[in-house]
Amino acid sequence: MRCLLLTLMFISSCLSQETRPRDLTNLKTLPIKQIDFPENVPEQPTLPPLDSGWIDLGQLDSTFRFDIRYATTNNFVGLQLYPCPRCILRSEVAAAVVEVQTKLRDMGLSLKFYDCYRPQSIQYELWQKMPDARYVTPPDRGSMHNRGGAVDLTIIDEHGDELDMGTPYDFFGQEAYHTFTGHSPTVQYNRDLLKSLMEAVGFKHIRTEWWHYSYQNTMYPLSDYHWPCPDSQRAWPVE
Repeated sequence: MRCLLLTLMFISSCLSQETRPRDLTNLKTLPIKQIDFPENVPEQPTLPPLDSGWIDLGQLDSTFRFDIRYATTNNFVGLQLYPCPRCILRSEVAAAVVEVQTKLRDMGLSLKFYDCYRPQSIQYELWQKMPDARYVTPPDRGSMHNRGGAVDLTIIDEHGDELDMGTPYDFFGQEAYHTFTGHSPTVQYNRDLLKSLMEAVGFKHIRTEWWHYSYQNTMYPLSDYHWPCPDSQRAWPVE
């Protein structure tokens, strides 16, 4: 009987260790490495160059993954709003994201992006579909996406599978809130990991969306810049 009790206690201890969220406090002190843009990054010949001040994340690190939803019909609007999928940001914001990716690579993980810079004119289209400031910033005020200072993203594992964050991207409900407490320890750990890494390099979350982070160190002006697409893809509509 004593052996049986010891065995049960050992199994219970192992299970509790597997489900207990790991300590994330050491992720709060990540340094931001100074990165020179764009001199140390060769321009990819398959993509048209961007205007000064903008950086294409796909050209910085080949381990980034992208699923730019508004370049498809797989989004809450149900329309393709971007003619081609590019994830572009302001230079300082891109440098901070690279720092997060470097930390995740050491863990066998990677960032995956759903949206980056978004022209202000597209914000109006989103607002027409979802005129709710909890989820879409009113276009007259402008989103941090419209400034090139925000990203919608998640974490994927070495197989390219998304970590469980409790809800899909662009889920409009309390389950997507950071304050929701009904998720499993695994989901909570995954969210805390993303939040800790992003906050360590200057980003801030918003209450209603686990995937959205805005850069806080610089406030960029609103923009309606339309990035160029490869010749093989359709262009932005002409006004």
